[in-house]
Amino acid sequence: MTVPLTDAEFAAVFSRFHTSAFRLELQRAYLEPSEAATFARWQAGDPQPPIEVPDLADWYDQIQVHTAAGRTVERVRVQEDPPTDYQRWERWIGAWNTAAGESIRYLTRTRAHEVGLLPAAGDRDWWLFDDAWLVVMTFDTDGRRLTSEIVADSDTVAQARAWRDLAAHHSTPHPVGADA
Repeated sequence: MTVPLTDAEFAAVFSRFHTSAFRLELQRAYLEPSEAATFARWQAGDPQPPIEVPDLADWYDQIQVHTAAGRTVERVRVQEDPPTDYQRWERWIGAWNTAAGESIRYLTRTRAHEVGLLPAAGDRDWWLFDDAWLVVMTFDTDGRRLTSEIVADSDTVAQARAWRDLAAHHSTPHPVGADA
Protein backbone atom coordinates (compact mmCIF):
# COMPACT_ATOMS: atom_id res chain seq x y z
CA MET A 1 0.00 0.00 0.00
CA THR A 2 1.29 3.46 -0.89
CA VAL A 3 -0.10 6.85 0.10
CA PRO A 4 0.96 9.95 -1.90
CA LEU A 5 1.91 12.96 0.23
CA THR A 6 1.59 16.68 -0.35
CA ASP A 7 4.57 18.84 0.67
CA ALA A 8 2.78 19.78 3.91
CA GLU A 9 2.01 16.13 4.68
CA PHE A 10 5.62 15.21 3.90
CA ALA A 11 6.86 17.77 6.45
CA ALA A 12 4.36 16.50 9.02
CA VAL A 13 5.58 12.88 8.94
CA PHE A 14 8.50 13.85 11.14
CA SER A 15 6.11 14.30 14.04
CA ARG A 16 4.76 10.76 13.60
CA PHE A 17 7.74 8.55 14.39
CA HIS A 18 8.40 7.15 17.85
CA THR A 19 11.91 5.68 17.98
CA SER A 20 13.97 6.11 14.83
CA ALA A 21 14.27 7.84 11.48
CA PHE A 22 16.85 6.83 8.87
CA ARG A 23 17.43 8.43 5.47
CA LEU A 24 19.24 6.95 2.49
CA GLU A 25 20.36 9.77 0.16
CA LEU A 26 21.27 8.80 -3.38
CA GLN A 27 21.02 12.01 -5.42
CA ARG A 28 24.06 13.95 -6.66
CA ALA A 29 22.33 17.22 -5.75
CA TYR A 30 19.00 18.41 -4.38
CA LEU A 31 17.21 21.49 -5.65
CA GLU A 32 15.34 22.60 -2.58
CA PRO A 33 14.09 26.19 -2.83
CA SER A 34 14.86 26.82 0.86
CA GLU A 35 18.55 25.97 0.30
CA ALA A 36 19.21 27.83 -2.96
CA ALA A 37 20.41 31.17 -1.56
CA THR A 38 22.63 29.73 1.17
CA PHE A 39 24.15 27.19 -1.27
CA ALA A 40 24.85 30.01 -3.76
CA ARG A 41 26.53 32.05 -1.02
CA TRP A 42 28.68 29.06 -0.06
CA GLN A 43 29.68 28.57 -3.71
CA ALA A 44 30.60 32.27 -3.93
CA GLY A 45 32.88 31.98 -0.90
CA ASP A 46 30.52 33.84 1.45
CA PRO A 47 29.08 30.97 3.50
CA GLN A 48 25.96 31.73 5.49
CA PRO A 49 25.60 29.71 8.68
CA PRO A 50 22.67 27.34 8.06
CA ILE A 51 21.14 28.27 11.41
CA GLU A 52 20.37 31.65 9.82
CA VAL A 53 18.19 29.95 7.16
CA PRO A 54 14.68 29.54 8.64
CA ASP A 55 13.88 26.11 7.11
CA LEU A 56 17.28 24.70 8.08
CA ALA A 57 17.10 26.20 11.57
CA ASP A 58 13.65 24.62 11.97
CA TRP A 59 15.13 21.26 10.92
CA TYR A 60 17.92 21.53 13.50
CA ASP A 61 15.39 22.45 16.18
CA GLN A 62 13.25 19.46 15.23
CA ILE A 63 16.28 17.13 15.39
CA GLN A 64 17.18 18.44 18.84
CA VAL A 65 13.63 17.79 20.09
CA HIS A 66 13.66 14.24 18.71
CA THR A 67 17.08 13.31 20.01
CA ALA A 68 16.45 14.91 23.42
CA ALA A 69 13.40 12.63 23.65
CA GLY A 70 15.62 9.58 22.98
CA ARG A 71 14.76 9.11 19.29
CA THR A 72 17.51 8.52 16.74
CA VAL A 73 17.83 10.42 13.47
CA GLU A 74 20.40 9.01 11.08
CA ARG A 75 21.30 9.14 7.42
CA VAL A 76 23.79 7.74 4.95
CA ARG A 77 24.74 9.93 2.02
CA VAL A 78 25.96 8.11 -1.08
CA GLN A 79 28.30 10.58 -2.74
CA GLU A 80 30.64 10.96 -5.68
CA ASP A 81 34.40 10.70 -5.32
CA PRO A 82 35.31 13.50 -5.40
CA PRO A 83 32.04 14.97 -4.10
CA THR A 84 30.04 17.38 -6.27
CA ASP A 85 29.90 21.01 -5.15
CA TYR A 86 26.48 20.36 -3.66
CA GLN A 87 27.79 17.31 -1.78
CA ARG A 88 30.73 19.34 -0.45
CA TRP A 89 28.22 21.94 0.77
CA GLU A 90 26.18 19.14 2.40
CA ARG A 91 29.31 18.02 4.24
CA TRP A 92 29.87 21.58 5.42
CA ILE A 93 26.32 22.04 6.74
CA GLY A 94 26.46 18.52 8.18
CA ALA A 95 28.31 19.97 11.17
CA TRP A 96 25.06 21.70 12.21
CA ASN A 97 23.07 18.48 11.68
CA THR A 98 25.40 16.53 13.93
CA ALA A 99 25.48 19.33 16.52
CA ALA A 100 21.68 19.01 16.64
CA GLY A 101 22.00 15.26 17.31
CA GLU A 102 21.67 13.69 13.86
CA SER A 103 24.13 11.00 12.82
CA ILE A 104 25.41 11.35 9.25
CA ARG A 105 27.60 8.84 7.49
CA TYR A 106 29.10 8.83 3.99
CA LEU A 107 29.61 6.15 1.36
CA THR A 108 31.14 6.72 -2.05
CA ARG A 109 29.05 5.67 -5.03
CA THR A 110 31.87 3.33 -6.11
CA ARG A 111 31.88 1.63 -2.70
CA ALA A 112 28.07 1.40 -2.76
CA HIS A 113 28.39 -0.59 -6.00
CA GLU A 114 31.19 -2.76 -4.59
CA VAL A 115 29.13 -3.81 -1.54
CA GLY A 116 25.92 -4.39 -3.53
CA LEU A 117 23.87 -1.44 -2.29
CA LEU A 118 23.77 -0.05 -5.81
CA PRO A 119 22.21 -0.56 -8.21
CA ALA A 120 19.97 -2.80 -6.06
CA ALA A 121 18.58 0.06 -3.93
CA GLY A 122 17.57 1.97 -7.05
CA ASP A 123 17.58 5.73 -7.44
CA ARG A 124 14.86 6.80 -5.04
CA ASP A 125 15.68 8.25 -1.62
CA TRP A 126 13.69 7.21 1.41
CA TRP A 127 13.17 7.73 5.09
CA LEU A 128 12.63 4.59 7.20
CA PHE A 129 10.62 5.36 10.32
CA ASP A 130 10.48 3.10 13.39
CA ASP A 131 11.75 0.22 11.20
CA ALA A 132 8.09 -0.13 10.15
CA TRP A 133 7.21 2.32 7.36
CA LEU A 134 8.86 4.38 4.65
CA VAL A 135 8.51 7.68 2.91
CA VAL A 136 9.87 7.10 -0.59
CA MET A 137 10.87 10.11 -2.69
CA THR A 138 11.45 10.41 -6.43
CA PHE A 139 13.52 13.16 -8.03
CA ASP A 140 14.13 14.50 -11.50
CA THR A 141 17.66 14.46 -12.93
CA ASP A 142 18.37 17.92 -11.49
CA GLY A 143 17.43 16.90 -7.94
CA ARG A 144 13.92 18.35 -7.68
CA ARG A 145 11.66 16.22 -5.51
CA LEU A 146 8.75 15.09 -7.66
CA THR A 147 6.82 12.75 -5.40
CA SER A 148 6.75 11.50 -1.83
CA GLU A 149 4.68 8.57 -0.69
CA ILE A 150 4.22 6.47 2.41
CA VAL A 151 4.98 2.79 1.84
CA ALA A 152 4.05 0.25 4.51
CA ASP A 153 4.37 -3.00 2.53
CA SER A 154 6.23 -5.39 4.84
CA ASP A 155 8.51 -6.80 2.12
CA THR A 156 9.52 -3.34 0.92
CA VAL A 157 10.16 -2.18 4.47
CA ALA A 158 12.21 -5.31 5.22
CA GLN A 159 14.33 -4.67 2.12
CA ALA A 160 14.86 -1.05 3.20
CA ARG A 161 16.03 -2.25 6.63
CA ALA A 162 18.55 -4.56 4.93
CA TRP A 163 19.81 -1.73 2.70
CA ARG A 164 20.05 0.58 5.72
CA ASP A 165 22.14 -2.00 7.57
CA LEU A 166 24.40 -2.52 4.54
CA ALA A 167 24.85 1.22 3.97
CA ALA A 168 25.51 1.92 7.66
CA HIS A 169 28.01 -0.94 7.91
CA HIS A 170 30.09 0.23 4.94
CA SER A 171 29.88 3.99 5.46
CA THR A 172 31.99 6.26 7.61
CA PRO A 173 31.19 9.31 9.70
CA HIS A 174 32.51 12.62 8.44
CA PRO A 175 35.23 13.68 10.88
CA VAL A 176 34.30 16.68 13.00
CA GLY A 177 36.10 19.78 11.78
CA ALA A 178 37.30 18.10 8.58
CA ASP A 179 37.21 19.97 5.30
CA ALA A 180 34.70 18.80 2.74
